[in-house]
Amino acid sequence: MFTGVLETFCLLPVSVLAQNDLAPVKVSVTDMQGKPRSGEKILFIDSLSRKTFSGISDARGEFRLKLPAGAIYLIHIQTIGEDLEHSTFEIPKLKPGEYYDGESVVKIKFDPPREFVLDNVYFDTGKATLRAASYAELNELVEFMKLKPAVKIEIGGHTDDVGDDASNLKLSQQRADAVKNYLAGKGIARDRVVAVGYGETQPVASNDTPEGRQQNRRTEVKILSD
Repeated sequence: MFTGVLETFCLLPVSVLAQNDLAPVKVSVTDMQGKPRSGEKILFIDSLSRKTFSGISDARGEFRLKLPAGAIYLIHIQTIGEDLEHSTFEIPKLKPGEYYDGESVVKIKFDPPREFVLDNVYFDTGKATLRAASYAELNELVEFMKLKPAVKIEIGGHTDDVGDDASNLKLSQQRADAVKNYLAGKGIARDRVVAVGYGETQPVASNDTPEGRQQNRRTEVKILSD
């Protein structure tokens, strides 16, 4: 489960002769216990124009950027699949001849989820062949792994209960292997990825309905170490 808080400290503008409407912002990213989180990509999305600014936290959990004044920004944390919506941050509009003297400080604290379902990973029916529609989400996973070189993950393959147990177990392992092979082909070291097929043993919904069976046919990512 995702949990998080936001703290902001905004410095007041100071009048000067020249106008500069860019506000320097220092971003600090930690877990809920205050430990710095490196390799976190944070997005600042203008709530009106939808223009996006971003940065990636360093080993100290920090980065700096400049944001145009006079906007409310939606803060998202980029992760696998959908971004985590964190909070909002407003930079007041400046008057003529004013600029920001010093930095605004944004402190983001959050504990990311340890498990993800890859909702947009698809295979040919009854096979372990990845469809091209899967590549976008798998490429997000590749980026995630490259931003966090210490992270090791498990790819879990799951099926519904249609067919016999042994065939489902074999198919789920082959599909997990296919995802691992895709990541390896994009430069992710094989020793960072464990592929496990669970077959039909871990359903998340009833297999009595088409909708339930669809939920059970899934590929999951579990963070093993970071």
